[in-house]
Amino acid sequence: MHLTRNLELLDRLAAAYALGTLRGGARRRFEQLARDHAQVRAAALLWQGRWSAFSEVQTPVQPDAAVWTRIANLVQADQQQAQWRAQRSAAAAAPQVGKLGQALSWWRGLALAGSLATVVAVSVGLWTHHGLQQSTQQQLSALRTELQTTQAALQAAPQIQYVAVLADGKADASMLVTFDPRHNQLVLQRVSGFREAESKSLQLWALPPQGAPRSLGVVGEGRVAQLAVQETDVKAVPTLAISLEPKGGVPSATGPTGPVLFTGALIRRDL
Repeated sequence: MHLTRNLELLDRLAAAYALGTLRGGARRRFEQLARDHAQVRAAALLWQGRWSAFSEVQTPVQPDAAVWTRIANLVQADQQQAQWRAQRSAAAAAPQVGKLGQALSWWRGLALAGSLATVVAVSVGLWTHHGLQQSTQQQLSALRTELQTTQAALQAAPQIQYVAVLADGKADASMLVTFDPRHNQLVLQRVSGFREAESKSLQLWALPPQGAPRSLGVVGEGRVAQLAVQETDVKAVPTLAISLEPKGGVPSATGPTGPVLFTGALIRRDL
């Protein structure tokens, strides 16, 4: 099965790869496909951006003090039981002649200590029960607030419908391009170390099946640039290109005047 022809499977694998749950041979095969196919690279980069954006809306939650008290009690109980087992083993290995009274005293002491430990554990449990109830209510309230915040953030997140990976002549990815029809916005993210000279600008072009190239705007110098376009500007465009132009770009009617540095297919993705 060709992965680039099964968009649903590609999307699931890219999500697992970006999250880190795709491991072993499957992860290595996915990385090899990403090196060979721009569409696979685009899916992986897209999900990496999604997961990183999702983590920013998470708020840290501190455990209640009663939780740490309970953990400490359990650890102390385990240590006490281990000490008792060691003492019992030592007593069993010692000579038994003439020491029946000592053994009886030791077992009585052990039984008394066990009873005291039980009373202490029950007391601590009753003492912390009320605190745990209050802590649980507070944590549930915090989780509800976090869920509402996350839902609002996801609703405000861009709806990615078109994606392209623009590469140079050596097929090295240089620019990730996504289009959000909800906000009529093209987002260009630099994924290589290329930087144009101060006297030059990068200009994005739509290459339609017929007719001359159309300028979609001049790319800013930052790592991420945004261009306002309509969906009709990219809907029937199979390829995007970036050329190196004089500072500020050139008019759309003239077409690219400098060298075309990066090109790539624009892929529609209903995610």
